[in-house]
Amino acid sequence: VRLVESGGGVVPPGGSLRLSCAMSGDVFSVRRMAWYRQAIGKTRELVAEMSGSGNTNYADSVKGRFTISRDNPKNTVFLQMNRLNSDDTAVYYCKQEIMYYKNSYGYDDLWGQGTQVIALS
Repeated sequence: VRLVESGGGVVPPGGSLRLSCAMSGDVFSVRRMAWYRQAIGKTRELVAEMSGSGNTNYADSVKGRFTISRDNPKNTVFLQMNRLNSDDTAVYYCKQEIMYYKNSYGYDDLWGQGTQVIALS
């Protein structure tokens, strides 16, 4: 089971992008889904998260501009990013916290491979 990200790219300041993170393979359930980002020279930071019940949380720097959503039947999470600026330039990683069954129930965290987002004039 792995996560495959898509949707990154280069946009001018003020532009928009939509990131997708799809699961390849089957799991018993997915709990929390989240997006993180890491800019050059900085530590990875939480951008947005959504619980299994649909509650959301955003970093202050992206509130009102980014929206996280999920397609539960497809175990896919999205990040709509609007009004991008240079501070949003980073590699974006998705994370899905899963519950699986293999002889017994277990939990694990899956990470995507990362997708580059660049806001550049």
